[in-house]
Amino acid sequence: MELIKKVREAKEYINRIDNSEIDIAIILGTGLGSLGEEIKNKKVIKYTQIPHFPTSTVLGHSGELIIGDLMGKRILAMNGRFHYYEGYNMQNITFPIRVINDLGIKKLIVSNAAGGMNERFNQGDLMIITDHINLMGDNPLIGNNYEEFGPRFPDMSNAYNKELINLAKDCADNLNIKVKEGIYIAVSGPTYETPAELRMLRKIGGDAVGMSTIPEVIIANHMKMKILGISCITDMAIADNLEPLDHAKVVEIANKSKDKFVDLVKEIVFEMKSN
Repeated sequence: MELIKKVREAKEYINRIDNSEIDIAIILGTGLGSLGEEIKNKKVIKYTQIPHFPTSTVLGHSGELIIGDLMGKRILAMNGRFHYYEGYNMQNITFPIRVINDLGIKKLIVSNAAGGMNERFNQGDLMIITDHINLMGDNPLIGNNYEEFGPRFPDMSNAYNKELINLAKDCADNLNIKVKEGIYIAVSGPTYETPAELRMLRKIGGDAVGMSTIPEVIIANHMKMKILGISCITDMAIADNLEPLDHAKVVEIANKSKDKFVDLVKEIVFEMKSN
């Protein structure tokens, strides 16, 4: 079935449940789903109910859309995302972004859990993403291009919107939350990186590394959406001081950082202009 038809069918299903005008979409990464608890007057739609949506399989990802009110704005939150390492192709994992855009939403906040490679970072820091490096070995725009969505060769010079970056920094200052800024690198996973890989990633300019986000950002840019990215630094991925890591530890640290993440995102949503 043609992608555009699938997108429209998913959109129409969501509109039957809630057809309000939505200001901002938020993708909640590993361990950061507690923001969904702050949303009022909400309607919850399981991914399994939405036509053509994949199923989220990862611990810390609830697999549901939440539509409701947050800080005076109408919000759509993805509580859980899809990953390349789950076996989905790039078109599958970015399908929800196409649907979000078709719902008329033009502002997107993406969050993730990431390993901090910058020695100036600390476990539990929040990093505002200023740029990225795609090392996943794939691109969601490979294949047929749909001009209805965007151009064959989209520009990525402002992948993370500078106005939203400045807004996020101002909001962090208002809340006395210290944030870092940096470049996010995405790899395919699901293995964590070896020390040699981490040395390479740091040398080419990466400050944090994860296994998500970049495909979503590429697709959102293809459709001229404005994007803000925030990483929660859940572990220190320093090659010469690398400790064994498992997913449970990542979720644990993300949970410890969730309060300041929630406070920051709420302040950003409050200060962000509506579409």
